[in-house]
Amino acid sequence: MLLALAAFVFTLPALAQYPGQIAKPETNAPDLRAVAVFEWTGDEAHPKAGRLVPICIYDGQDLNDAGIYLTHPEPLALESDVEYQLQHDGQPSGLFDIDISAREQGGWVGYGKWRPLPKLKSAPTQVAKVDEDDDAQSDVPVLHRKHHADDSAGGTSSSSGSDPGSSAPAPDPDRPTLHKGGDASTTNSGTSTGGTNPGGTSPASSPGTSTNSGSDPNAPPSDPDRPVLHHTDDSSSSGSSSSGDSGNPKLKKKKKDDDPAYVSNVANSADPDRPHLFYGKPSAYGAPVLPNLLGLPVDMQQTVAVSDASDRPEHLWNFTWANPDDEDKMKAAMEDLARTALGLNPPPAPKPKSAATHKTLKPVVAPPPAPLLVEQFRVFELAYGSGATMVLSAHTTGAGAQEKFVTLIGQPDLYGGVVVLAKNVTDAAHLDVSPRMRLVDAVDAEADNRGELLFELRGATERQFALYRVLRGDAKRIFLGRAESIALAAVPN
Repeated sequence: MLLALAAFVFTLPALAQYPGQIAKPETNAPDLRAVAVFEWTGDEAHPKAGRLVPICIYDGQDLNDAGIYLTHPEPLALESDVEYQLQHDGQPSGLFDIDISAREQGGWVGYGKWRPLPKLKSAPTQVAKVDEDDDAQSDVPVLHRKHHADDSAGGTSSSSGSDPGSSAPAPDPDRPTLHKGGDASTTNSGTSTGGTNPGGTSPASSPGTSTNSGSDPNAPPSDPDRPVLHHTDDSSSSGSSSSGDSGNPKLKKKKKDDDPAYVSNVANSADPDRPHLFYGKPSAYGAPVLPNLLGLPVDMQQTVAVSDASDRPEHLWNFTWANPDDEDKMKAAMEDLARTALGLNPPPAPKPKSAATHKTLKPVVAPPPAPLLVEQFRVFELAYGSGATMVLSAHTTGAGAQEKFVTLIGQPDLYGGVVVLAKNVTDAAHLDVSPRMRLVDAVDAEADNRGELLFELRGATERQFALYRVLRGDAKRIFLGRAESIALAAVPN
């Protein structure tokens, strides 16, 4: 018992050092999802200048600032060959590939090239095969042998003894023919084997022919194409004293144009591997990069860009009204609220003090509503069956404090009115204190099939991007990016 107790006491430290079960890494970790804004001038398919501004990256738990997330030195959202999908109301409209990134005006931006969406390849048309009833062996492979004029097909007789009406195959002129050596039938046709030529000339007098008289009958016939070696005629070159022996071998001198090292005429060089210099940029030197877009031009346009490693189904954000007249009614109500917020609606007419007077009161004619400049009215369905979410933004004329900006987020109520969920009112003199809200678009930032409203908070010298979630009658800001300095473009005269 004492030995067993001692052994158990000695094993306690060893058991205490065991760390326990090692946690396995999670295999179904969510993919990163990046949201950015693509800004360009000109046509979107052929932009004059463009850039991509990173906004946020969702890692499965939190929304991180994409401008500083995993920088080495450029952020992860702007690495080379990262592809973004451009969207309008959730509908894909194009692709943007990052080529290079740069830090400009206190923030990172990406430059690259716009590409159209890939076209889906249609399935090839299947043509049904029709089997003929009268051809029972149409699917059985059959090998056919090529017949020649000198072949006896199936034990038949030669062409001379065949039926003139039968269709014999035509002879193949390109088929090689083997002849036995010494065959008299294959020797010089038209010449006799012993004696003179029927034409009266001796066979020895005709070049390229030889007589068979007095020779071996088994000797091979003469070949007219056989090469013949001739001795050099010294008498033809005896008169030239400077040429020397014409039978000696001579080396052919290389011309200067054939020498690759000769620099007087490089264009005619015979060396195929010789390098050549050309003007301009080589065709293999990367892809074209869009020109830099600096500042905030007046004609600059914006759209949402999303980069996600997983292919997700499209989710359109536009809202369809059950009654088309409801859209005009809601828009008019939103415009009236915007004019009230901007102070454009006139005060109500005063009521008469007493009704005892018998003077006839003239009817008061209401003045026309004040105009709203650069008005933007959008309606979204941010979740399936969530109803309409309306956003209206506009501003007035003037300079300084007289130029006012307004942005409203609202939803229809049960009585046909409008409930304002968020309101932003500012003027040009206080943009650094209270920037104006400019709607970019709706985007699914967390990949949960629920859209958020992406706004640009633009001040006089800085700007930020923010995401607002509309849920249960409230508009809450869930993300605010870092402030970036901006440089307003000069207005042309």
